Amino acid sequence: MADRRFALLLSPLALAACSDHEPAAPPAVSPAAEAIGPAQDCLPLSQFSNTRIRDDRTIDFIGGAGNRVWRVTLPNRCSGLRSADSFTYETSLSQLCRQDIIYPLVRVGTGFQRGGGCGLAPFTPVKLKQ
Repeated sequence: MADRRFALLLSPLALAACSDHEPAAPPAVSPAAEAIGPAQDCLPLSQFSNTRIRDDRTIDFIGGAGNRVWRVTLPNRCSGLRSADSFTYETSLSQLCRQDIIYPLVRVGTGFQRGGGCGLAPFTPVKLKQ
């Protein structure tokens, strides 16, 4: 009888472990943007002069005159990216590409420490909605 009770107690736990639980959707990005062209795998470093970190998954790369914007939606959440509000990268090329890694820069005392690496994604030209 004890074996049967043990099996009944494990049953709900086993079902919970196998449940199909979808992760929560990422929060809405502000400002909204409309794609105005096809995504590209790489963006030359000379094409952008600034970046805006929108959340832990979204970065806007802004062209020199501010009239061009490429949005990157990371494939996974990059922990600490938004709170750091800055990142660094290493590339031996004159461009950033979808397979490159960025690192949030976390302020530690009077300096910065590189956070965990996060993979980029394609660069989509967008028009920001007001």
